[in-house]
Amino acid sequence: MIELERDALTFSFPEVHPQATLRIEFQRTLRIPDDDRTYPLPPGLGAFPMRHVDDHAANVPSKWLQRGGVMLPMYQSEAMWLNFSASTIQDRGESYPFAIKVATGKQCAVSGEAWRDDLRRKPQNYMIAPQQPWLDGYVVEKGLIRQFVAMPLGAGYSAEEQITGKAEHGGLQLAVYPMKRDIFERRFPKVSEVKRSRGSAFLEGDDAGIHCCLSAEFDMALAPGGRMRQEIFDDPFELDDWNLDAGGRCFVHLCNSMVWQSITGTVPPHPAPTAKSYTAAGLPWFDYYDDSGTAVEGTSVLGNLKSITQMSSEKGDVALPENETVTPGNLVVYRKGLKQGQVRESVF
Repeated sequence: MIELERDALTFSFPEVHPQATLRIEFQRTLRIPDDDRTYPLPPGLGAFPMRHVDDHAANVPSKWLQRGGVMLPMYQSEAMWLNFSASTIQDRGESYPFAIKVATGKQCAVSGEAWRDDLRRKPQNYMIAPQQPWLDGYVVEKGLIRQFVAMPLGAGYSAEEQITGKAEHGGLQLAVYPMKRDIFERRFPKVSEVKRSRGSAFLEGDDAGIHCCLSAEFDMALAPGGRMRQEIFDDPFELDDWNLDAGGRCFVHLCNSMVWQSITGTVPPHPAPTAKSYTAAGLPWFDYYDDSGTAVEGTSVLGNLKSITQMSSEKGDVALPENETVTPGNLVVYRKGLKQGQVRESVF
């Protein structure tokens, strides 16, 4: 079952386990400079507002109704990241594991391949929660992503258009598969006392504060923006551990701010501050390390994508306003994967 709760999607699988729940939130954030420098993780600035497509059937395109799902507003050149929060099973002391697929324009954001309903290991076309807390963009190489940035579908910038040559789908596509219950209970035996580290509390909480009929021309798509340090972790489990018969799928439609207002009658949030003004105010950026996991390598399909600035230069256009280089000064580092009692090496 998929529900829209507090501007987040909740995937629940009570037929697998009564507490098997994954929450996916779409966070507003700074657009990092697209200047070929590599940046740390920008902050979350609050969730994008979301609405059921079916609740606005009289005002959305017919293709949106055919696809179903939800919708959210994005300004042109605005950035987003996805926050994954898996439910904790108290008598196991662990979060319930999920395999998560994310595509934009029906092109996988991890492998670059066209959408397919199954899970694939080589190249891996999914992520694992709770090990993967966030996704900020396209996996262009090991340890590096290019940020999700909104551009009009049909303008040629989106990953979908660069890979397929077509402006057909736009938006985001999600699929979530829970681990089989017997596998979960075998891999994670019951514990007498649940011990939670500060790191696990940080990752599993709901607070993501850290890291008229319309034509197709109003659809928004996601395009590759600036470079960011982020590892997408390899699946540590077996492919057969995932329950593909119990999955849930959702299409997330993106529309520009004017279209959102005409559909819903509400004003979208004010655009995020620029990276320059945010950094000048001394506000924090973030780095996250998990020494217990291995990052996927990335694929040439996504590695060969041109960023918005690169394409804009070829077009003789200026697609990204206020794209000045910044030097993050207030850097907060989170570390996961330490052994019990281990003290992390200090930075002076």
